[in-house]
Amino acid sequence: MMTATRLSSPVSVAGLTLPNRFVMAPMTRFRSPGGVPTPEVADYYRRRAENGVGLIVTEGVLVGHPSASHETTVPRMTAGSAEAGWRRVTGEVHAAGGKIAAQLWHLGSEREAADGYPAWTPSTMSTGDIDVIIDSYARAARVAVRAGFDAVEIHAAHGYLLDEFLWAETNRRTDRFGGSPAARAAFPAEVVGAVRAELPGQIPLIVRVSQFKERDYDARIAATPAELAEILTVLAAAGADVLHASQRRFWEPAFDGSPLNLAGWAKKITGLPTITVGSVGLSRSSWLSRLDLLERGLTDEYDLVALGRILLGNPSFVRLLEEDRLGELRDYRKADEDIYF
Repeated sequence: MMTATRLSSPVSVAGLTLPNRFVMAPMTRFRSPGGVPTPEVADYYRRRAENGVGLIVTEGVLVGHPSASHETTVPRMTAGSAEAGWRRVTGEVHAAGGKIAAQLWHLGSEREAADGYPAWTPSTMSTGDIDVIIDSYARAARVAVRAGFDAVEIHAAHGYLLDEFLWAETNRRTDRFGGSPAARAAFPAEVVGAVRAELPGQIPLIVRVSQFKERDYDARIAATPAELAEILTVLAAAGADVLHASQRRFWEPAFDGSPLNLAGWAKKITGLPTITVGSVGLSRSSWLSRLDLLERGLTDEYDLVALGRILLGNPSFVRLLEEDRLGELRDYRKADEDIYF
């Protein structure tokens, strides 16, 4: 019999009361034509909520600026039809007893040719450009509140816009937004502050960070714990309530000389609650082999555990775990995506 008593126990994180410590990780779906979530999108998230996922984080939702992305089927967080679509999503999730966070996203220069548009050629943002993008995040946060979200997450990881400022390889600025790790965090921190100002006190703000990029798994925004501290303390001071620390393999140490993973270091540095994620449940066999390891890291290194592919293939994963029915788990296969949706 497989049990997960600590993972399955209720928890309060940054004022958000959750039935368990499982989080649905953000996963892009390309199912929102014109940037508007459809009723099928609401059904997709409701199925995870009614099966017991503690907190759902949406797929990346584009802020309302033309440079955020040229994808036409990725959802946006803008007033009007997109807001109405998200209100339907949160309504379905809440009716099923769930909690849901909106992940706000700007792709930056991480854009390929798609939908008839050429790949974007990046240029140096002016301070005026930065102010406009900060306002775009604030406006998106305002829409998320009106749409009924329980939390908001800022995507500052994986090589997208805010992470491009955090990483020295892509941030070559010589003004106040470049140079030291703390200076590279200045623009993301201003986004955090602007979003935090739009959220009522009971709505926590999550910030997702990572070392690796979508096209460089060896990349590091910080070479040492001290450099990481420079970055994270700036983000925490700006208003982050929770840090979502993404790494390729959650069980790997973030730095030599310590067993702590990235979430563990984030918690040690800031004292904030953290979410760990990274190859937690790629398949049924990997989940079964890592359950004990996950539980050992709880509370000391992280407070919540985010799951990706295993929740795509198994909307009822948490329920199966609670009922000792893990033998029914199936592996996610992209070819079967219509079934899982």
